[in-house]
Amino acid sequence: MSVKPSFDVEAITAELQQLLGDRLSTSQAVRDQHGQDESFHPCAAPDLVAFAHTTEDVAAIVSLCARHKTPIVAFGAGTSLEGHVNAIAGGVCIDLSQMDKVLQVRSEDMDVTVQAGVKRRQLEEYLRDTGLHFPVDPGADATLGGMAATGASGTTTLRYGAMRENVLALKVVMADGSIVELGGRARKSSAGYDLLHLIIGSEGTLGIITELTLRLYGRPEVEASGVCAFDSVQNMVDAVTLAIQCEIPLARMELMDELAIYAVNHYAGLDNEVAPTLFLEFHGTEISVAEDQRRFAEIADELGGKGFKAASSPEARKKLWQARHEALYAAKALNPGKKGLITDVCVPISQLAQSIADTRKDFDEHGIIAAAIGHVGDGNYHTTLWVEPGDDEALKTVIDASRRMVERAIAAGGTCTGEHGIGIGKRLFLQAEHPSAMAMMRTIKQALDPDNIMNPGKVI
Repeated sequence: MSVKPSFDVEAITAELQQLLGDRLSTSQAVRDQHGQDESFHPCAAPDLVAFAHTTEDVAAIVSLCARHKTPIVAFGAGTSLEGHVNAIAGGVCIDLSQMDKVLQVRSEDMDVTVQAGVKRRQLEEYLRDTGLHFPVDPGADATLGGMAATGASGTTTLRYGAMRENVLALKVVMADGSIVELGGRARKSSAGYDLLHLIIGSEGTLGIITELTLRLYGRPEVEASGVCAFDSVQNMVDAVTLAIQCEIPLARMELMDELAIYAVNHYAGLDNEVAPTLFLEFHGTEISVAEDQRRFAEIADELGGKGFKAASSPEARKKLWQARHEALYAAKALNPGKKGLITDVCVPISQLAQSIADTRKDFDEHGIIAAAIGHVGDGNYHTTLWVEPGDDEALKTVIDASRRMVERAIAAGGTCTGEHGIGIGKRLFLQAEHPSAMAMMRTIKQALDPDNIMNPGKVI
């Protein structure tokens, strides 16, 4: 399948201008803005940027592009991390950020329908007075359409699940411009092929998500936090495993290794013990949260914990979690002037401590200063590898280190990405992880996008 279809830029520009007027931009600055996400991959600008307001707008744009065999890339907030929005084949970028309406909240059914450009924090603010919330939190203030397209998850996955578990229905524009509705508001269904979850995580290569219906949850009566340092990552993971087996309903469970703690201490003037540290969040009633904290403190004490600290007030919780919130800025401060290659892997929890230890040893042997942080409850950890712009040798070193990190994860029964997605950066790793499934993936792509215009060059 060719990455770059042949198309007539002037012809598609003329037709799109007639359709959209001033909602079509050919400005170099606007194109550059839409040609790069937060990854290290170099900017690849589209030829045109089209701003959509409705599903019908998207369908009309896609229909024109299909007729001209013009590549299409969907754009939300640009917070992705594997080059998902880079227009490596040129073409038209469809910006969905102005599709930002919350269409309907159904409190009795605990679901909400939104346009794809609604951002995560915008929805939380909209729901504030309903007693409900949408808990999937990837960190960045991403659009919900983008979160579904990349199969996002984050710090609350342990309790609430990822986007795959929290999207009930989608409205999607396919490669020919047709509009399909997938899933439904019922909480379960055994009707037909599971096309809803085929689109979730497909990164805009099969269709463009324009509306979503999402599962909501009751806002917890009490949210409390805890922090505990450990004498080793292995003991930390053992404590986490035991807590999960004991069914302590933790909402967040985040790890930071020694280097990450050292970095935030240096950056933010904190005095945390420089040791592997676990950050936790508990949701429930006042009585249940107090009991959950007590039970976890006992487990930590048995497994090398160095004093569990708990907090319930917003101010105290913020102070306990400050180190975790400052982690990226602290890492940047350790590597001034450098650009980060952000990557993640996910392994079975039993393999997590060894995977992190092997990665740390590899980094040390190659002179790479990079901390590990992660969602220890589901075996997903992240690192950022820092490179001086223009230093091709250093870039090769960190890319090789990232490759070895992924290879170790796959060998341990894990995956090349727990939540960042494939994009440009991990296409070869997908082949290594799922060699027997690639032919099926290509068949699906060919069937739904025969001219390869939907985000070409990504995923496969």
